[in-house]
This record gives sequence, C-alpha cells and structure tokens, in this order.
Amino acid sequence: MHLQRISILIILLTTLSLSGCAHVISEQSRSLVDPTITYAMLKEKPDAFVGKYVQLGGVIVGVKNTTTGSQLEIMQVALDKTGMPEDTFRSEGRFLAISESFLDSMIYKPDRLVTLVGEVKGKKVMPVDEVEYTYPVLAIKEIYVWKSYDYEKGYPYPTPPPYSFYDPYYYGYWPGPYWYRPLGPVYRRW
Repeated sequence: MHLQRISILIILLTTLSLSGCAHVISEQSRSLVDPTITYAMLKEKPDAFVGKYVQLGGVIVGVKNTTTGSQLEIMQVALDKTGMPEDTFRSEGRFLAISESFLDSMIYKPDRLVTLVGEVKGKKVMPVDEVEYTYPVLAIKEIYVWKSYDYEKGYPYPTPPPYSFYDPYYYGYWPGPYWYRPLGPVYRRW
C-alpha cells in the first residue's frame, strides 16, 4: 500500500514537471526542421539552404502588409528548449518572415517576441538605416507570438516575491519587458 502511494506520487510529480516543458510549436512543424542549420550558417549563405526548414525566434522589428501577403522583420534571438527567445540583448542579425496571409500589425507589432518554423526561400537585400542589409527570407509554416506585460505602463504590481519588500527596478534598472507564457495566437499553414 505504501509503495503504491509512492509510485502514484512519483508519476504525478513527473507529469507535472513535464507539462511545464511543452513546446509552443507543434511536433508536426518541428519534425520538418533541420537542426544542423544554425542562424549564423543561414545568414552567411541563405541560398544554400533554400527549401530547408528552420526554427528561429526573436523580436519583431517591423511588419508590412501588402496585397500579396505580409512580411515580418525580426531580430534573431537564441531559443530555449521550449522555443522561447532567451536573451533579447544578444542577436546574430535579422531575418524576414513572409506569409501569404494577412498578419495583423496590432498582434505582430514591434517589440513582441515570436518563435517560428519556416521554409528558407533565399535572401532579400533592403536598407537598414543607411546601409544595405542582406536578410535571410523564410516562408512561415507556423508562428507563435509571446504575450508580454505592457511594461510601458510600469512594473506589474503587486511585486512578485522575492522582491515583495524591495523593488530593484525602482531606481531605473529596468531590464525590459516581462515575458510569460503560454498566451498568444498561433498561426499554422498546413
């Protein structure tokens, strides 16, 4: 009887710990991804990987909608094991994510984090400020937009522990937006 309770507890704890590690991109889309292709390789020779699928993420820089579809300009950021962009202060460059569908600029707005799986379509040269920049271009297969607190309105009080009595960001040391999961729209092109 005692062993049965212990085994049930172990199964319950294992289930709870695994449920927190769910990936935001479907298994079907992730199965298409070639994990050997890094962003650095893609940035260097985008035409060499045309037709391959990659998983990338980052911060939306801009969105452009036309009669033929939508284009997101994204600053690349490394992803953790669940697909969430990790350090938004480190990037290897930018890429374009295109879609034949309309991507609403109120959802896919600048400063939002995204994770996507896309098919490499080549490259596109466009200006960034006063320089010509070569963007790898991906056709979106599936994309996930991470929801964030609106940090422009201030710190989301009440202050979470362990800072309940001391707010380290009070004196201007604000690290950026507070990202949390798993809210946000998911777009899939099957």
